[in-house]
Amino acid sequence: MMNPSRPKKKVLITGATGYIGRRLIERLLFRQDVSLRLMVRNKAKVSSSVRISAEVVEGDTFSREKLARAVFGIDCAYYLIHSMGAKGDFEELDRISAENFRDACIEAGVKRIIYLGGLGVRHTASRHLLSRIETGEILAACPEKIQTVWFRAGVIIGSGSASFEIIRNLVQKLPVMITPRWVATKTQPIAVDDVLSYLVAGCDLGFKKDLVVDIGCGPMSFADMLAEAAREMGLRRIIIPVPVLSPKISSYWLLLFTPVPFRVASALVEGLKSETVIQNDNAARFFPDIKPMSYGQAVGRAVHDIEYHQVVSRWCDSSAGEVCDINHANVMADAILRDRRSKNFGLIPAENIYRAICSLGGDEGWSGYNFLWRLRGFIDKILGGYGLNRGRRDSLELRVGDALDFWKVVDLKPDRRILLFAQMKLPGKAWLEFDIQGQTLVQSALFYPKGVWGRLYWYLLLPFHNLVFGDLIKKIIVRAADIK
Repeated sequence: MMNPSRPKKKVLITGATGYIGRRLIERLLFRQDVSLRLMVRNKAKVSSSVRISAEVVEGDTFSREKLARAVFGIDCAYYLIHSMGAKGDFEELDRISAENFRDACIEAGVKRIIYLGGLGVRHTASRHLLSRIETGEILAACPEKIQTVWFRAGVIIGSGSASFEIIRNLVQKLPVMITPRWVATKTQPIAVDDVLSYLVAGCDLGFKKDLVVDIGCGPMSFADMLAEAAREMGLRRIIIPVPVLSPKISSYWLLLFTPVPFRVASALVEGLKSETVIQNDNAARFFPDIKPMSYGQAVGRAVHDIEYHQVVSRWCDSSAGEVCDINHANVMADAILRDRRSKNFGLIPAENIYRAICSLGGDEGWSGYNFLWRLRGFIDKILGGYGLNRGRRDSLELRVGDALDFWKVVDLKPDRRILLFAQMKLPGKAWLEFDIQGQTLVQSALFYPKGVWGRLYWYLLLPFHNLVFGDLIKKIIVRAADIK
């Protein structure tokens, strides 16, 4: 029970709309001894229930002014920012971000930074893992001014994690798997629930010096993980390693059979080329009450969460760059190419129309011309995009920031409007808007072309637009009429 005379600990979570951040919020939000603040790029991606109970600051670690506001008065700050799948010189961006955050925390008198990085050693680490190691080193570079508790995890297993999505899709889709040599590399997976337990315990830790804590269950190869996941799912799978599959070919292989795009697949494959195993026993020494569950238990829990619609977050929740930064209202107003259709839905309740739109995508598909949607998704995957098989977090519910196949949900107004932003590879920017106006559903596909190629792309696809968009609005109304 909280001592009423004791002030609450003020805690900041960065990366609060990401895979780990969303789940950490659930762990800390209703603790009586914690006052929670979130730093996000887009407030709309934070649910209204969370905004009521936690302070939300909009900004990022590249704005010193907004960063100073975020860390002001904070006792413990979680750094959950990383660059998996980012374009360009992500290493330099990671360095700047970490330095800015550390310096702002020191200036504000923050007592502790908690960072979640990856297992691995410098001389064998991939570019992404090396960047995670450097981030930890930067955050911990001033031990005389601020304490850093640096947790290092390998493959995180949980509903919606990138690693588990890859494992689950491969096991479900391929009875026989021809695998590259790197599937024999050892790692130490860990359940996402155990990661969260360590992160929460890190906030309460009585130890006052810098600490690196490697976490995970027993060592396993990726092949072992595939075989064990198959057993947990009640499937029999044959795994045949071959020496000829290069990391790049392996990334394309994952591209075809899993929902992750090429950049994420490539980063994961590069990370699996070298061993990522625990280098210290600090987890047992400093957190003896946490007993990590086995890999099989972690897989079973992840499958249960998916089956019972309890997926709190997914790997693609927090998208870097333009998706979060675009002022969609302004850019949409400049969209010069449009496909707008409207249809009266009569006496069907508007909430049924909204629910029918919310159920689009994933296993339900998009329309009677699903094969055309799947073809576009396949082309997108080949080009390095997300593709259609990214699916969705939940089969019934949408929230701002959710992935919906190769779309991203950027605006929701219950029973009135849904706006999707295209994350497929395009020569321009595209949106799909559903607007319920009285007893009329207005469906608009909007496109802001980039140069001549953008315009050519739009006009070449017009015959297909007439098929898929014309059918889509009809199917929504038919589906809404069947909702009881």
